[in-house]
Amino acid sequence: MQALPVLRLLKRHWPASDIFWWIDSSLASLVDGDPDLAGIVRFERRRWASPANWHEVWHSVQWMRQQRFDLIIDLQCLLRSGFFGWFANGELFVGLDEPREGARGFYDIIVRRESFHTHALDWYLAVLKALNVPVHWNFEWLPERRAVSEEVKRKWQTESARWIVIQPGARWLNKRWPVENYSQLVRQIAAARPGVRFAIMGGKDDVQMGADIVKADAKRCLDLTGKISLPEMIEWIRLSEMMISNDTGPMHVAAALGKPVVAVFGPTEPRRTGPYGQLQNVVRIDLPCSPCLKSHCTYSKPMECLRGIPTEMVFDRAMNLS
Repeated sequence: MQALPVLRLLKRHWPASDIFWWIDSSLASLVDGDPDLAGIVRFERRRWASPANWHEVWHSVQWMRQQRFDLIIDLQCLLRSGFFGWFANGELFVGLDEPREGARGFYDIIVRRESFHTHALDWYLAVLKALNVPVHWNFEWLPERRAVSEEVKRKWQTESARWIVIQPGARWLNKRWPVENYSQLVRQIAAARPGVRFAIMGGKDDVQMGADIVKADAKRCLDLTGKISLPEMIEWIRLSEMMISNDTGPMHVAAALGKPVVAVFGPTEPRRTGPYGQLQNVVRIDLPCSPCLKSHCTYSKPMECLRGIPTEMVFDRAMNLS
């Protein structure tokens, strides 16, 4: 999601170019049919983990080599993305100076992060500066998918209410504000804003959290966990008035759409990965260990960086934005 501005600006600088996006197949629907893309190269992470399907990897690499790409950009800086980008054998390979998996060893041009706190998106945009591509904001980050939008409105009768999106999940367990806090927050907002309804979002792993939050106000909560596609998620966020979220990918979608975001942060650093342009809406507390940038909590009070955030703090921030 945060890489989309790079695509937009490349296409505007080189309008005759054919740009392809190499992406995990589970996320391909996010960019499928994008007007600035000539095509998608799917990375079948789960299938290709089996040796029985390794011939598919070779066919994908062969196809990429046949395209004779002028430029390859790696914004993931993972070993696999560096490896595939190098094997694609383009004229120029550009990537980020991220040491964690050694991918930078594959690059012709390495783009350094200006500082530890530089936001990820600004780091991505620095790649364009290294290529003498102008950086500006005269583009639409996420164009509306009208067919999907209309289907969402028809299927859930969304125009009958004002919606706040609640995103209680996160990839790391220690990035999740307690679900009981979200339930309490829903009750507080419902009492203060009678005309508001809540769309609870998340994947299949978040279904139980969605069910728990709905119990806070069954008439005004719509549980969408595990029930919508990625394009539907985007259009749901587009029609909402606000999102309240942990540090997640959907949080970045809301920021890209210019929707007010109240973002609850614990172990991660909002200056690096917070909602772009809305860091003032991040809710966190100061602890000696936070942000630790670790996926497992080792503090003496487990997950205190999130458990210690009272619902009143998040409620006040949300009310200031509504």
